[in-house]
Amino acid sequence: MSYILSIDAGTTGIRSIIFDKENNIISQAYSDIPTIYPKPGWVEQEPKTIWNKCLQVVNESLKNQALNAQDIQAIGITNQRSTSVIWDKVTGEPIYNAISWQDMRASDLCKEKMNTLKMRAIKGVGSILKTLLQFVKPISASEFGKLMITISSLSINPGTALSNIAWMLNNIEGAKERAKKGEIIAGTLDTWLIWNLTNAKVHATDYSNASSTNMYDTFKLQWSSLFLDLFDIPKQILPEVRESSDNYGNTSENHFGSPIPITGVIADQQSALFAETCFTPGDIKCTHGTGTFIDMNVGSQPVATRHRLVPLIGWSLDGQVTYMLEGYINTTGSAVQWLCEGLQIINDPSEAEILANNVDDSGGVFFVPALQGLTSPYWDPLARGVIIGLTRGTKKEHIVRALLEAIAYRCRDVITAMEHDSGLKIKSIKTDGNASKNNFLIQFMADLMEIEIERPQQLEATALGAAYLAGLKTGYWKSMEDIKLYRKTEKTFQRKQINPQIEENYIKWKKAIERSFNWG
Repeated sequence: MSYILSIDAGTTGIRSIIFDKENNIISQAYSDIPTIYPKPGWVEQEPKTIWNKCLQVVNESLKNQALNAQDIQAIGITNQRSTSVIWDKVTGEPIYNAISWQDMRASDLCKEKMNTLKMRAIKGVGSILKTLLQFVKPISASEFGKLMITISSLSINPGTALSNIAWMLNNIEGAKERAKKGEIIAGTLDTWLIWNLTNAKVHATDYSNASSTNMYDTFKLQWSSLFLDLFDIPKQILPEVRESSDNYGNTSENHFGSPIPITGVIADQQSALFAETCFTPGDIKCTHGTGTFIDMNVGSQPVATRHRLVPLIGWSLDGQVTYMLEGYINTTGSAVQWLCEGLQIINDPSEAEILANNVDDSGGVFFVPALQGLTSPYWDPLARGVIIGLTRGTKKEHIVRALLEAIAYRCRDVITAMEHDSGLKIKSIKTDGNASKNNFLIQFMADLMEIEIERPQQLEATALGAAYLAGLKTGYWKSMEDIKLYRKTEKTFQRKQINPQIEENYIKWKKAIERSFNWG
């Protein structure tokens, strides 16, 4: 019997999971990746450590079940997005640590570039088109209109591959000159791992990872000359962009004893969307972890966003590109963790569900979890957390429940924006991630949005999506319809009852969130 192996290079660690055809985990191994904080706001990881840990976990996952390379039909790779590496094309030596997607050092650089005359002009034209859109609907259907409307809402954020790579080229001695000479190359973690796994034979990424860099034109499907020129990044250092289910070469036999084909590469949230079999426009998944990522399949054409969502490529398969919209809520599971470590009113995140169920409502308490600013669809880095409505009768149970309800309110904000931007009505949601185990949270979401929510048996959606794409290329799974047969639902949440108070509370919470704006 053969299997598919998935490498999941996450933010805090790297995992190797071996799946069989029915999505069962045959073996897995995990290792933490140390994070380096050289200065406040700087977040780095050592590229060679990531690579060595990758070798370690793959070999451990094979050894755990007495498997060898011949038992693995293919490898899929998924990864944290935008974390970037630049390395010597000949020696493979990184010129600097990997700069994380969490890093903020390029904030001033991003502000400077967004304030250039060229960018102000482009955003101005986009804003005019957004206004005209109210009267001339066909504008949003044209490629030019979609692009300009999207750019008008765009913020170039620190932590993207665009700003990370630009910072390294500007600040590492000799890097800019070496880049122009073609002596160094760059990529996100998928590219770094592929290059090492194939012994420097393949320098490539997939469409989903490319679209997450802020350097890729998702409308023209090519590296963006606009942003590369703006940040003075030579195009020649960037990887070739391939389909998500494609041939990325074979691993060197020195690594695992025999070569293994690498046939699936996809960014982490796109991978979870694929694993949840969100193959139809309007399908949506909600991954609850430290933060919450909500992703929606919008079909074969990119969508202009007027509500400050992030338009990305989901995947490319058999010559067909699937696009998506993403809303990111940065403080959800981490806010529950704050109840443990900061406020210290619970001992473990699992207690939140129990305490929330111990009261009938939040007792008039409303929680805005803006502990690190607000992301989609508000994008206010100066917003700060708010707990309002406290009285002498307030108990810790009310505060805990208010936080879980607030996570659902934030999800509704994003999903409403998605419906407006896409023109698609959301009928159901597929949820995954560790925090989706909280039954109170998921049931409250179903009640609030009057929608069905499915939770799968297999919560390791990120690794599974990469495995699916690898297996589709080799014929392990025959088709996307074949994949659907193996997805198993653990529980379905339906709206329990009509409760007008839920809608009234959401309206009150919207007033509370306004008080959090621009506070810091």
